[in-house]
Amino acid sequence: MLTWHILTGIHLKKCTGSYNPVIFSANSNGNGKANLAPQEKEKGKGKLNSITKHKHSVRASPQNGSIAVTGGFTVKMSIAKPLKKLASCVILDLDGTLINTEALLSDVLGGFLSKYGKQWDGREVHKTLGKTPLEAAAAIVEAYDLPCTSNEFISAINPLYSEKWCNIKAQPGANRLIKHFGGHGVPMALASNSPRENVEGKISFHQGWKESFSVIIGGDEVASGKPSPDIYLEAAKKLNVEPSSCLVIEDSIPGVTAGKAAGMEVVAVPSIPKQSHLYTSADEVINSLLDLKPEKWGLPPFQDWVEGTLPIESWYIGGPVIKGLGRGSKVLGIPTANLSTEGYSTVLSEHPSGVYFGWAGLSTRGVFKMVMSIGWNPYFNNPEKTIEPWLLHDFAEDFYGEDLRLVIVGYIRSEANFPSIESLIAKIHEDGRIAEKALDLPIYSTYRDDPYLKSCVKDSSHL
Repeated sequence: MLTWHILTGIHLKKCTGSYNPVIFSANSNGNGKANLAPQEKEKGKGKLNSITKHKHSVRASPQNGSIAVTGGFTVKMSIAKPLKKLASCVILDLDGTLINTEALLSDVLGGFLSKYGKQWDGREVHKTLGKTPLEAAAAIVEAYDLPCTSNEFISAINPLYSEKWCNIKAQPGANRLIKHFGGHGVPMALASNSPRENVEGKISFHQGWKESFSVIIGGDEVASGKPSPDIYLEAAKKLNVEPSSCLVIEDSIPGVTAGKAAGMEVVAVPSIPKQSHLYTSADEVINSLLDLKPEKWGLPPFQDWVEGTLPIESWYIGGPVIKGLGRGSKVLGIPTANLSTEGYSTVLSEHPSGVYFGWAGLSTRGVFKMVMSIGWNPYFNNPEKTIEPWLLHDFAEDFYGEDLRLVIVGYIRSEANFPSIESLIAKIHEDGRIAEKALDLPIYSTYRDDPYLKSCVKDSSHL
């Protein structure tokens, strides 16, 4: 007997008058029947006589994955994809995954290289991502032709680096993830190529992190660092679980390679923008930790989404409205109030690309609801990371040069590509509707009176 996964029974509404999950089953000849899912019977949501009243014959094709249900009507549907492999614990990388070390790295290396008349331009960062300290040092020494050995470089750079660990910020969604898994009793391990001492030093500035991990392993505690599977196999051993029951979350290709070589499921969160296509060996690639869906791996789902939005710690950005790329009104029919990214490189690096929403204050016009995209807009393939707010109000005229301030309070979705301009426009309007509705909720509406906006608007009657 072949049994299919539970499917949403919207195709049976004509007969049952309800939307109950249904199990379709068929034998090797393709004949079978439709029944309510067992859990729906237990919940009392469905009535079996709604099925038996309308005699259905089910003809299934295991070869092409379609099912034809005949009765009062006929319908074909695709079989649902099976669930991902179930995980019982989570193993996390540190640098680039849980903490944003890129800005600190650029700061420290910029100052160090200037002593040799060199300038750090960030182009070599991919050569250091996910590598052991010695490998990363060798890559920089070679790339900049420095008059020192790799070990000498490490000895010189480590004190400069460690004294600024207190400034390293958590990646968006990192605290949420750790608290969520910890609160649900999901065992967690931290596995980093950095030395154990450095790992513990970095996380000491993030309250509650060290206590949340059952196991912490540094690259100096195993024979070989990533991309070798050693560190992940050791983590599984110390957690007393089989490697196949572990879910790894990584930002680098060496880390992903290590996790897969250990026989684990791997979710990649690329820390270098526009490089997702390189993570082909990962089981899933997500834009940021905000996009993680634990339930895909049999882990407890997040319960903090509200009306299709995720509340986030508010952040602020502002400046004069500038002319953008000339496609908002002309191409999309959606006028955006673009902000210059000059002076905001650090802020932009701290927030993943995606669609956000919040409140916008215009100095002479008042405060308005807004939804905005941050990123490279894959459909147009922007060369730089941009900020494109859409104020959800019809303005009679342009307001270039006017002071615009934004309070960002929530997240809607990750940045995505679209097959057509029409589908892109439709999605933007959907984002607008979601933001418009959500901003009436108390959790978001209170930010309308934020002092950052009030100090911008000259005429208080607009507030």
